Amino acid sequence: MVALVFCTFGITQSQQPTCTLKLDQLPRVSELYGFYLGMTLEEAKAKVPPIRFGHADQFGVVKTSINPSFDRRFDQAAFAGVRTISLDFLDGRLVTLWIGYDETFKWQTVDTLIGGISTSLKLSAAWTPKRGGQQLNCDAFSVFVSTIAGSPSIRLTDEAAQETTASRREAAAEASALVVIGDKRTKLFYTSDCEALEAVAEPNRVIFKDKDEAEKAGYKLAKDCQ
Repeated sequence: MVALVFCTFGITQSQQPTCTLKLDQLPRVSELYGFYLGMTLEEAKAKVPPIRFGHADQFGVVKTSINPSFDRRFDQAAFAGVRTISLDFLDGRLVTLWIGYDETFKWQTVDTLIGGISTSLKLSAAWTPKRGGQQLNCDAFSVFVSTIAGSPSIRLTDEAAQETTASRREAAAEASALVVIGDKRTKLFYTSDCEALEAVAEPNRVIFKDKDEAEKAGYKLAKDCQ
């Protein structure tokens, strides 16, 4: 399997085998210590009781990390070979799993980790260089391996979920960039990108921080802005 993974580097991109494996087809393997993309917060808590989660941010994201190598609350035998695990959840489901292994882990180089994890996760396509490591892009998810603090690490990412988060951040940024302006005469409000705002005389304008504030003040959104 290792030979299959690395012999493709001399082949043109169009000739390289692609990874068509789907996210729900990834096997549950010991090298990921019971975690898997798509698991819920409740499942993670049941699997590792000492784990702690904060509140989701405005985009539905919850992030946490555990350090079994240093924190004695965790089962040292169950987490043998791992230094740190970072987990990102979106809408209550795991979308990014990063594991930093320690010096006792069985695969201590990027090459051996790629060979071993490719066999475990049934990944037979070609890996490509990326930011000091190697990455494999599959159907809606990716796997990235690199060396951190002298030992290997792996990151599995639900790429579809990353796109969802990015879209929510972009929408929020666009919304925050808009200024809400009310017309004191008509009790209507307009967003700064609405062309109808030009008809509102400057003396009649009042600025609100957002639409909610305008509505609480008794203003309604102008029909020309809907």
